Amino acid sequence: MSGAAPSRRPGRRNRTVALALAAGVLVAGAGCAGSLATDRPSAGAPAPSSTAGPGGSASPTAAAPLPASTPERLVVPAIGVDTPLLRLGLAADGTVQVPPIEANAPAGWYDGSVTPGQRGSSVLLGHVTVGQYGNGVFLKLGQLTAGDRIEVTRADGTIADFTVTDTHTYAKSAFPDQQVYGPDPQPVLRLVTCAGSPNPATRTYPDNLVVTAVLTGSGAGSSAGSGTGSTAPSAHGG
Repeated sequence: MSGAAPSRRPGRRNRTVALALAAGVLVAGAGCAGSLATDRPSAGAPAPSSTAGPGGSASPTAAAPLPASTPERLVVPAIGVDTPLLRLGLAADGTVQVPPIEANAPAGWYDGSVTPGQRGSSVLLGHVTVGQYGNGVFLKLGQLTAGDRIEVTRADGTIADFTVTDTHTYAKSAFPDQQVYGPDPQPVLRLVTCAGSPNPATRTYPDNLVVTAVLTGSGAGSSAGSGTGSTAPSAHGG
C-alpha cells in the first residue's frame, strides 16, 4: 500500500460538520462511536470534566511532525487495544462515516483530518459498544491517563508514537468541534467515543469522551501490535 496521504485537506466546512456516529443510539444492532455537534459551547455551558496526569505533570515535548502517510493500525497497550483502522470519509448528508456495527468492529481514521503524525489534529473514532454484539473497541478509552502510550502504524512503514496528555468528557450539546477538529500547532492525535450512562428512555449516550495525545517520537520496524491491518481488533477485558 502506498504511503501517500489523501489530497483532500480538512476545510472550514469539514471542521464544522456534524459527526453523527451511529447517532449515539443503542438500539438493537447499533452502537456509538461519539458525535460531534455543530454548536460550539456557550458561555453558560457546563465545564467539561478533565483527567490529567499524576501531580499535574507538564505535557511532553512534541516531536517534529511527520510527512503524510495513511494510518493502518492503532495500538494502545494500557487498555489492550490493537485494531486495524478503517478510512472514514463524509456521507452524503455531510456527517462523518462510522465504523460498522458488527462484532469486532475496528476503529477508523477520519480522512478529513491530517494523517497521524502530521502537524494538526488527526482524529480516530471507535465504538464504545456495538449493540447486540457487546463491547466496542474503545470500551476502556476512559481509563487512559496522561503518560500512556499510543502507537499508530502508517502505510509508509513508520510507527508514530504518541503520549496521552489529557482526557475530556463533553456534553454532546456542548461539543467543541473547532477545538477537537480544528488546526493545532503540534502533531496531535484525538481518539473520540461516546461516554456517560445511556438514557434508559432514549437509549442514547449523553456525552463524548476525547483523549488527546501528542507525537513524541517515531521509528521504523515492527511493533508488538502492528500488522497488515487484516487482523480483527482486540480490546481486552470489560
